[in-house]
Amino acid sequence: QVQLVESGGGLVQAGGSLELSCVVHESARIINNMAWYRQPPGKQRELVCEITRSGSTNCADSAKGRFTISRDNARNTMYLQLNNLKPEDTAVYYCWGSDWVNVAYWGQGTQVTVSS
Repeated sequence: QVQLVESGGGLVQAGGSLELSCVVHESARIINNMAWYRQPPGKQRELVCEITRSGSTNCADSAKGRFTISRDNARNTMYLQLNNLKPEDTAVYYCWGSDWVNVAYWGQGTQVTVSS
């Protein structure tokens, strides 16, 4: 059973930074595409950034210039560096991954709260 486990969330003041991590447990399964999603309070889940196994990335306009997605395939880990955080970035951040037959997996989420 593949498990995605996020960490690194917390409470930070506006303008601050956080680094989120997502570890893929069950290393026998190769995870191809990965992504970070977030769900602000009372809103729908939305894509933040995505990354292929080869390292190609794409981020939502709200994340460009502030957030950086990366991954270390040898460590089965994906990262999201959050800089210049704003109160509107407050959300539960979820890790997502899909394997080579497009089975998708979600993490349990980690809370990011940005105070003004």
